[in-house]
Amino acid sequence: MRTYAIVGFGTAGYHALKAIRRLDAGGTVDVYTNTGLAPYNPMLTTYYTGGKLSYREMFPFGSLEEIQKTLPFRCICDTVKAVAAGRTVETENGGVRTYDKILIATGASAFAPAIPGLEPERRFFMRTNEDALRLRRALEDKQVKSAVVVGASMVGIKVAELLAKRGVRTVLADLAACMFPLAAYEDVAAEIGRRVEQNGVSLRFGRTIDHVELESAHPRPRQIAVMTDGERLEADLVVLCIGTRANIGLADSGIETDRAILVNERMETSAEGIYAAGDCCAGTNIQSGERQIIGLWANANHQGTAAGINMAGGNARFEGNILHNITHFMDMDFIGFGDNRIQGETLVFGSLKQGLYLKAVCRDGRIAGVNILDSYPVSGMIKNYMLRLFQEPESRLPPFQIGMLVKAGLTEEFIERLEAAVHGDQGRAAESENSMPGNGN
Repeated sequence: MRTYAIVGFGTAGYHALKAIRRLDAGGTVDVYTNTGLAPYNPMLTTYYTGGKLSYREMFPFGSLEEIQKTLPFRCICDTVKAVAAGRTVETENGGVRTYDKILIATGASAFAPAIPGLEPERRFFMRTNEDALRLRRALEDKQVKSAVVVGASMVGIKVAELLAKRGVRTVLADLAACMFPLAAYEDVAAEIGRRVEQNGVSLRFGRTIDHVELESAHPRPRQIAVMTDGERLEADLVVLCIGTRANIGLADSGIETDRAILVNERMETSAEGIYAAGDCCAGTNIQSGERQIIGLWANANHQGTAAGINMAGGNARFEGNILHNITHFMDMDFIGFGDNRIQGETLVFGSLKQGLYLKAVCRDGRIAGVNILDSYPVSGMIKNYMLRLFQEPESRLPPFQIGMLVKAGLTEEFIERLEAAVHGDQGRAAESENSMPGNGN
């Protein structure tokens, strides 16, 4: 009977367990978790804190007990100290167990540099279940009147939104020059910033918090965030949404890392019998060809499934992904695909001010990057087309997808321009000529 260990039980660990049980119903699976919680979606923590979801709704696969009924496993609630290349798992309490196959699915943790003067009880993150509970408790005591959120990221904007909706005077700050600097084009970022400020959130770009001071000459001591340009902002609490770091400290020297655990398309690490999936590992960025963390829920699902299949003796490959962000906030949608630093032929559809807006940059027979505002229905087909072009350079949109894109708001003329920018006018001309009467076989 084969033995398995899953270290970390987020969505990657869950999907690996599901895949293992599909192929090996009788094997022994130990799941290591230092929280004792079922997998939860970090992106739903802001919805719980803001009162849009119940606590239970943060756990999309049900409780730990419910999962165990359908996917049997032994839960070991202990902190893992080390995973060694010899396929052993060592816990903090001194236990050491050897397994046939091990998956490291430890995810990532919120990271931010220390801010002088910022007391721990007024320093918040938004990543974990506990982070959501802490911030919700802080807001429920009715004492929070002002806040500074650091990080113009997908998480930062959701935190700023929920604070503003609760009547908290909110400033969103970032050292970058605009909103979503790693995903949005300059004009799109400017429009998003304009709308954010219309929704009551003040923006401060090109600066961050230098240090924090406590003013006690008031009935209630005030916390002041002193910005790097000298501006002083009242901040009853500070939420840091700057970034994450992969949790790789438990991987021993026999497992190759480079700020993340390195894996191939089978999710195998450099150590035989040890796999990794989710935000702790660097898989393939299809666009750049480099190994990179793509910290997305769906990406972790695919990686976990591939790892679980291979651990149980199957054969699965996850070729990789491209950078992409899809988020809804303040009654608007933003979708970003690809690398927004790449320049090339630029095509624009629609208006930034209202309705569907799409901006695409094409280069070297590929769609290098896309921004979409206010219309998520087109996003899936556009992303799939981008991915196909990396695998099949001559790929074109089939008629039924063109029809669906037109129904979603694009025009046939824009779609033709997009394909011409990718393939060149000759390809489109040849296709049109072959479709004319008299040119058939």
